[in-house]
Amino acid sequence: MLGPVIEGERLRLVPPRPEFFPAYARWFGDMAVTRHLIHRLPFTLKQEEEWLEATARDEHKILWAMVVKATGRLIGNTALERIDWRNRRAESGTVIGERDEWGKGYATEAMRLRMAHAFGELGLEKAQTSVVLPNDASRRALLRVGYRECGRWRRHLLVEGRWHDAWLGEILREDWERARESAP
Repeated sequence: MLGPVIEGERLRLVPPRPEFFPAYARWFGDMAVTRHLIHRLPFTLKQEEEWLEATARDEHKILWAMVVKATGRLIGNTALERIDWRNRRAESGTVIGERDEWGKGYATEAMRLRMAHAFGELGLEKAQTSVVLPNDASRRALLRVGYRECGRWRRHLLVEGRWHDAWLGEILREDWERARESAP
C-alpha cells in the first residue's frame, strides 16, 4: 500500500509517485547511499514502475516518500513491511537518499511519524528492524524514537569486503508512548 499523507514539523510523508523515479535511480546508483542496504543495485525505469505497482497492491507493506516541507525536496523513503495483521507487528526501514540531508534529524522525524501511524492508526503493537553496523546514525535515530536493542546477528552482511554485524531493534507500543512523552 502507499501510505497516506502525514504532516510533520519539517517533513511530509507522501505516497511515492512516478516523478520520484529519477531520484530513486540516482540514490540506488550511489554506493555511499546503498552500502548499508540489502538491495544495492540501481533499478531500470520499468523495474521502478513494476515495484511501485506491486507496492501499491501489497497489503502487507506501507511505503512513504519523505519530502522536506520548506523546499518540496524528496530526500528519502520510510516503510512498514511484512505487516503481520493477526499478530499486529511489522518490520520498519528508512533510507535518506540525498547525502547532503544526512545528519539533520530527518530520519528521526520520519520514524516518529511512521510509528505514530503504526501504533495510532493501524493498531500495531510492535515493529522490528535491523541496522548494519557500522551504520551508527540509523541506530541512534531508532533509539531516539524508542526502539531498543533486542539482539545482534553476527557477521551478517558483507559491506565493502568486510563482514559486519546487524543490530536488531524493536519497539513496542508502550516504548513509543514513553519515548513520545519524554521527547522535547
